[in-house]
This record gives sequence, structure tokens and C-alpha cells, in this order.
Amino acid sequence: MSDKDAFKERGKALEDEYFHRKERELIEKMRAKARVDAAQQELGTHTGVADPQILADLHELGYTAETISLLHLVPLVQMAWAEGQVSRREHDLIIEAARARGIESGTAADTQLQGWLTTRPSDALFTTTLRAIAAMFASRSDEERAAGEKDLLSYLTSIASA
Repeated sequence: MSDKDAFKERGKALEDEYFHRKERELIEKMRAKARVDAAQQELGTHTGVADPQILADLHELGYTAETISLLHLVPLVQMAWAEGQVSRREHDLIIEAARARGIESGTAADTQLQGWLTTRPSDALFTTTLRAIAAMFASRSDEERAAGEKDLLSYLTSIASA
């Protein structure tokens, strides 16, 4: 075999390797996008929110199917942090509200909530979550919306007076 043929074969092998690597990278990107899309769709199913930007924002903030039940508690957390720290009474009221909403001790949602009560969440979390709650209320019937708003206001009043 001549040197010319050896270089040609080596060049072909390097070219094949390059394109196989690029193909694997593209496949992984497609799989990652499919996972994100599935996670966002699952958030939409749990919340009733159809706005893809809100769902993308919720996903980016770390909400999952296991933690999306915390959505309604975020306004309570925000109110509790209004004075710069969460009092013991505010903490207990929020945990009580969480248990009433089916969030059990030791779950991913409970762990996340405990973290928010220890370290103030970002303003982005509060803003995005409030947008999602508004979208959820907008997608409900008048009766469901009124009941949800009444429930939320009741909890907020309790936190404010704690």
C-alpha cells in the first residue's frame, strides 16, 4: 500500500469518526429536548397551564411533577419572608397548609418547601410562580377559581397575622 492510500484511509477514518461523534451529539441533544418537553407537558397536566413559556419557566426553576404541588404555597412563603425571616409560627402555618394539600413529610415537595423556609427563594421563583397561579385560575371555572382564590386568601391572612 502506498503512502497516498494510507493517508487517504486515515483521512476517511477520521472523517467517519467525526461524523459519528456529531451524530451522537445530535441524538443526545434531541433526547435531552424530548425529556424537557415531556417534563413541561407533565407540569401542564398537573397545573392546567397551557402557556409553553410559563411551563418552560417553571421547569427552569426546578419544578417537577413531585414538587408542582408547592405552587399554591409559594405566595405564603413569599409573605412569610416579607420581614426578612420566617417566624416559627409562619413556618408552622405553612407546613400545616402543605399537609392539608397532601404534601407529606420527607417527600421531594416537603424537602423543597423546607429549603424555601430556611433560605429565601429568588424573586424569579416568586414572579414566575404567581404568573403560573394566575394562568391556573384563568383556566378554571368561575366556581373553582373563586374557591381557589378564597382558599389562598385565607392562608395568606393567617400568615400575615402570624
